[in-house]
Amino acid sequence: MRFVIQRVHHAKVTADGEITGQIGKGFYVLVGVCAEDDTAAADRLVRKMAGLRIFADSQGKTNLSLADVGGEVLMVSQFTLYADCRKGYRPSFTRAGSADHARELYEYILAETAKLVPSVQQGKFGAHMDIELEADGPFTIILDSGDGI
Repeated sequence: MRFVIQRVHHAKVTADGEITGQIGKGFYVLVGVCAEDDTAAADRLVRKMAGLRIFADSQGKTNLSLADVGGEVLMVSQFTLYADCRKGYRPSFTRAGSADHARELYEYILAETAKLVPSVQQGKFGAHMDIELEADGPFTIILDSGDGI
C-alpha cells in the first residue's frame, strides 16, 4: 500500500462535472493498493499519516500534526502508484490490486481516517478526476507498507 501525501493550503477534486471533495489546509493523499495489501497495512499507514508532524509551529519547525492545526484530508484512489516502468515505455499495472480489492480497502481507509481526522473528503473511485490544489511547501511524503511501516 502506498500513500503519497502532499501538504496543501487547499485542494479540490471534480469528477463528471461535480465536486466530489474539497478541503482547506491539510493533506491531499493519493492511495495505491496492491494485491497483497490488507486492513492491517491500512491501519498502520492511516495511523502514521494522521500523526505526521509536518506543519510548522510558531518557530517554523515542523512539529505540528493535522489535529494540532485543525487540518483536513482529501483522499483519492490511484492505482497508477503501482506502475512498473522497468521494461519499455508503457507502464505495467500488474502489481495494482483488483478493482474490487482496491475499492474495499479504499473505503476501509476512508472510514479509519475519519475516526482520527474530523474532516475527510474523497475522490470518486475509478473515475477520471480533475484535481486542483495549492501545495504548501511543497512538502510531500511517501508512505509505503513495504518499507516496514
